[in-house]
Amino acid sequence: MILLCLIARKETYGYEIITELNTGSAAVLGYAREGTVYPILYRMQESGLIKCRIAPATANGGCKKYYSLTEKGRETLLELLSFWDDYTVCVNGFIQKCALKEANI
Repeated sequence: MILLCLIARKETYGYEIITELNTGSAAVLGYAREGTVYPILYRMQESGLIKCRIAPATANGGCKKYYSLTEKGRETLLELLSFWDDYTVCVNGFIQKCALKEANI
């Protein structure tokens, strides 16, 4: 879901995704590594959630793969976000009840 969210923001490439993950979430999720992120991107592409275009890289003369969401990816992301909203409401309800019980002890 996080990768879909990052790709939904703008067309992006793998290293940029890894950098954003490590900047925004390393303290909670740990550091993202190429060996973890790229296989997920490949599976998402095979599933039709994202597409990729190859463009020349200006820095080294090689090529970069730029990822963007497909329509299926947008629909899946919306479903996941809806699930996450429901999930957090559920979990927060249990946590709130737990906190209230502890306050009465």
